[in-house]
Amino acid sequence: MKYDIICVGHITNDVRDMMGVRTPFVGGAAYFSPVAAARSGAKVLVVTKMALADRASVDLLGREGVEVRFLPSGATTSIENIFHSPNPDERKLKLVSAADSFTMADIGGLPDASVYHIAALFKDEVPDEAIRILAARGRVALDLQAVLRHFAKDDVEFRDWPAKETFLPYAHFIKADSVEIKAIAGTEDREEAARKLFAWGGREIVITRQDEVLAYDGSGFHRAPFDPVRLDGRAGRGDTCFLAYIARRATHGVSESVHYAAALTSIKMESPGPFAGTPAQVGERMERQNY
Repeated sequence: MKYDIICVGHITNDVRDMMGVRTPFVGGAAYFSPVAAARSGAKVLVVTKMALADRASVDLLGREGVEVRFLPSGATTSIENIFHSPNPDERKLKLVSAADSFTMADIGGLPDASVYHIAALFKDEVPDEAIRILAARGRVALDLQAVLRHFAKDDVEFRDWPAKETFLPYAHFIKADSVEIKAIAGTEDREEAARKLFAWGGREIVITRQDEVLAYDGSGFHRAPFDPVRLDGRAGRGDTCFLAYIARRATHGVSESVHYAAALTSIKMESPGPFAGTPAQVGERMERQNY
């Protein structure tokens, strides 16, 4: 069986601490993003590592038609998301526990897919070499947090990736946010960063920030706004946007896919958890955004 998208990464049992108010939630790129893709018509498999006792926490994926393959791990990744102000883009991350990293044997055992999504949360969760190996089998979608984010004792650091010019040529889709482009490209200018990532080998660059998503495919820049009426579901914004874009790109052009992803993500940000809307609702939001 061939999948449209296979997501590889840890699913987490997290805590959101909003100025002292603590709320547990399930998180991770491998949790939020596959639902957006599945509800957009893609056949998706998630390959993750977490403790046996925590597997029921991701039952929602099965109900959404997303297949899940669990690999053994002695622990589940858990992260505290600490907000000291109402600004959802200003947060401190604290790693509480980490699941086992993926091995090259794990990667070699993946089924066939059109797109392999490296949905890791931090550096060395998935080996760099996996990017090159998977590129020989399908298009690789790389979330840059998977190679830039390093957890220290009580915080997270974003560091440049020395091997970027070796492995970026094997990544077709690349996703970043404003912090990540600063770390890897040395600039906060999204257009400049997108051009650099393209020059290093990426073919479609997707960069999110608080107000919009930008995509670059070497021929031009494509933008679309986020317009949520509330931010109750801010967690998972970039993850949702990236795979909504990739799922849509299977049958549509870059510009339309950017607008589709922005509209879908806007709806998702209005409610906690993964995207729970329909393609029809996304189409209505796109019309409201005058696309």
